[in-house]
Amino acid sequence: MKLLNRFSGVFDTLAKKIEQAEVLDAAADPAAEGAGRLVSGPTVRSLLGGTPLGHPLHPLLVTVPIGAWATAAALDALGNKPGARSAVGVGVLVAPLAAAAGVHDWATTQGGERRVGWVHGLLNTVTLGLYAASWVARRRGNDRLGVLLTLPGLALLGTAGWLGGHLSYARGVGVDVTAFEPEIPEWVDVAASTDVQHGQLTGVSAEDTPVLLTRDADGTPRALADRCTHRGAPLHEGQVEDGCVRCPWHDSLFDLRSGTVVMGPASRPQPVLEVSEREGRLLVRRPAGS
Repeated sequence: MKLLNRFSGVFDTLAKKIEQAEVLDAAADPAAEGAGRLVSGPTVRSLLGGTPLGHPLHPLLVTVPIGAWATAAALDALGNKPGARSAVGVGVLVAPLAAAAGVHDWATTQGGERRVGWVHGLLNTVTLGLYAASWVARRRGNDRLGVLLTLPGLALLGTAGWLGGHLSYARGVGVDVTAFEPEIPEWVDVAASTDVQHGQLTGVSAEDTPVLLTRDADGTPRALADRCTHRGAPLHEGQVEDGCVRCPWHDSLFDLRSGTVVMGPASRPQPVLEVSEREGRLLVRRPAGS
């Protein structure tokens, strides 16, 4: 157990050093800005962000090359050369798609997260190159070279995968930032009725939970969680567009009535709060399961 803890500590230390390595910004920042321009179209952003799936696409796609290349290692050990070559090829074929989704997600990160993502991407690029070269070697009949090329590739794949896990589970990249906001089981008075108007976005607090208030054209009050599920942007600083609110940071579009994602890069809907209007005051609540 002590050995395992020491192993984990080494990787944690490595991740922290990468997060603090400002020297990486000179390359990572321009690359992220360029990537953001490449995936700026609304349809592309929604698809790569996983909006139709309801969760980020990148974690789903990466399972294919990881599984394929792990399978190739097992088949190599068993002496199944054709099977190993096919498994390597499947990973090489799907990895660019996984990379595209990952680059899309990475383009909206900042600071330490962007630096870790940059190193994660570089390692995966080298890994893909090694496996592509391995497939070519195997295709030409040089299976020995093909196997040798996958050995460093597998090691890099594991290291890059750990950094990817660090981004998701330690830094929360890709996680619905409203997931841990508490329930509001009882009605809470948050604003005067006159403070909330159609076409305007008003940010308030309900028991320390940020809430977005507005009204429909017919005067019906609406309330959503104010922190964007994608990266936590304050939605009340965004814009109202055709019954939707547009995120001020990354342009995700959410339906003000249902919280549904109309356009990505967000993949998770905004939590909707119940609203009651009484004696010139607006009250909200968010019962369990809502």
